[in-house]
Amino acid sequence: MCRAKIRRLKILALDTSTEYCSVALWRDGQVDARDVPAGQRHSEMLLPMVDELLKRHGLAVKDLDGIAFGQGPGSFTGLRIACGVAQGLAFGAGLGVVGVGTLAAMAQASGADRAVCCLDARMGEIYHAAYTGTGAGWEPVHAPSLCAPADAPVLPAGSWTGCGSGFAAHGAVLQRRYAGHLSAIMADVFPHARDIVRLAAREFDAGRAVAPELAAPVYIRDKVALKTAER
Repeated sequence: MCRAKIRRLKILALDTSTEYCSVALWRDGQVDARDVPAGQRHSEMLLPMVDELLKRHGLAVKDLDGIAFGQGPGSFTGLRIACGVAQGLAFGAGLGVVGVGTLAAMAQASGADRAVCCLDARMGEIYHAAYTGTGAGWEPVHAPSLCAPADAPVLPAGSWTGCGSGFAAHGAVLQRRYAGHLSAIMADVFPHARDIVRLAAREFDAGRAVAPELAAPVYIRDKVALKTAER
C-alpha cells in the first residue's frame, strides 16, 4: 500500500524482532534492503549491516532524514536491540525516530488487500492483528493482541490472506478458526526492514517522527516464560 507520493527522503530502517536481522534504506522512494538469519546474534550483526548499507550508497548517518525500527510485538530482546540502536544513531545525528508495528509490516509484505497477521509468541500463543489496505497504508480491523490460536479474534466476511510464523506453528488451529475466510496462507512472511521503511516514510513525510528518547518497543506480553507448574 502507501501509494501516495512522498517527498524526497532518506530513511534507515532496522528490524530485529524475530530470528532474522534486517536493514533497509529508503532513498527518494527506492528501497535497498538486506536480511540475514541471526539467531541470537542481532546485537553483533546489526551495526555492521547498517555500516555496509550506508557505505554502499555513499551516506553517513548524519545524511539521513530519520531512522525507523520494528517496534513490536516480537522477541523481547530483539525489540530492545532495534529500539536502542535506532535511538543511539538518531540521537548522535539529531534525527527523529519512527516505530512501526511488526504485524503491520507483515501486512505490507503480504501484498494482500486484507491480511490477518500472526507471529508465533511461544507458550502456545500468537501475536495477532488484522488489517485492510488503503491507499494511505493499513487500517487495523483488530489491533495487535496476544491470544491463544483457538481464541483468535473473528474476522469480518471477505477473503483474507493469513501470514506469519503463527500459521507455521499453529496452522491447523488457525485454519479451523478461520474456515471460509482464508484465500491464501503465507507462513514464511516475517517482519522486515524493507516493509517497515515503506510504512515509516509516510510517517516521516507527515511529520510524525518523535525524539529518540521517546521511542519505545511495544511488547504486548509482560511475561516471557511459563512457571514450572504451568509447563
